[in-house]
Amino acid sequence: MRIATFNVNGINGRLPVLLRWLEEAEPDVVCLQELKSDRFPLQAIEAAGYGAIWQGQKSWNGVAILARGREPVETRRGLPGVEDGQSRYIEAAVGGVLIGGLYLPNGNPAPGPKFTAKLEWFQQFRDHAADLLRQEVPVVLAGDYNVMPTELDVYKPERWKKDALFRPEVRAEYAALLEQGWTDCLRHLHPGERIYTFWDYFRNAWGRDAGLRLDHLLISPDLLPRLKAAGVDRHVRGWEKASDHAPTWIELKLPRGRK
Repeated sequence: MRIATFNVNGINGRLPVLLRWLEEAEPDVVCLQELKSDRFPLQAIEAAGYGAIWQGQKSWNGVAILARGREPVETRRGLPGVEDGQSRYIEAAVGGVLIGGLYLPNGNPAPGPKFTAKLEWFQQFRDHAADLLRQEVPVVLAGDYNVMPTELDVYKPERWKKDALFRPEVRAEYAALLEQGWTDCLRHLHPGERIYTFWDYFRNAWGRDAGLRLDHLLISPDLLPRLKAAGVDRHVRGWEKASDHAPTWIELKLPRGRK
């Protein structure tokens, strides 16, 4: 099973990019972020061979889960205890695996109310992640976490010390998440490699490879022996009218009949 996360940065405006990538990569499950619309192009997604659940929001946020050749079975939308009206979390069962798709708040400027809200959301997410582990079912938490966990995940880290995506408080929340037992798949399989998933539109960031690793797929302990590969489809960032994020993916070898 290939599971991917892709911040599309506006699903309707970048629909051709998404459909092109789906046809090329054929992922089994995709978590999407930043739909930026309350209108979801279901007909086009279904024509591409995918079932979908989604929670849109006009102009901002928005998350979805796509599944190739089947319908995701929705189990939750929104985090427990979070009632901020923002579409940032959705959850579904696909092929015997529970998929949590998330778009964590940016939090800038920091410090300030937005940064405080980011930390509160992160803490609520961490609480929910702990609850999922207690259920002892295979889980993948995939999305745009808006955090660079280590200096290896950011171009020129000295320039980001005060940014909400790299401040110690946010990195500590991510580390605490891993301490629960989750595995950061990309970093696990590529421990010393500098890998990016995001390149800003400004200052020729893509051309200079001045990127950030913001998009992560975490798996529960029972899935770790089944993790076979992880990567980033970097070339998608170079397509015309591309998102500023590239699709990030993992491959799991599941028992026959659960793919």
